[in-house]
Amino acid sequence: MTYRLIQLAPGAYDLFLDDNVIASVVRNGSRQPYTWTAELLDDLPRSKRPWPFQEVEHDFPSLEQLCVWLGRPHMTANNRHSISRSV
Repeated sequence: MTYRLIQLAPGAYDLFLDDNVIASVVRNGSRQPYTWTAELLDDLPRSKRPWPFQEVEHDFPSLEQLCVWLGRPHMTANNRHSISRSV
């Protein structure tokens, strides 16, 4: 199971599993320290949620920690001066 994060705007990402958007990842708050939330788009029964989602929504103290939880997905920035990377 491989995840990909594609940036939509600063602090907002679509989370892809295979070729399907399954969740959003957003930065919360306007001042540091920020928190980050990964939220499934569908409220699936617990048994049908993709790993590692135990709940529909999970909060993290940093984007880095969220990415570790997802297994270090490939990230694509929405900035022509940035390069794609894995976090």
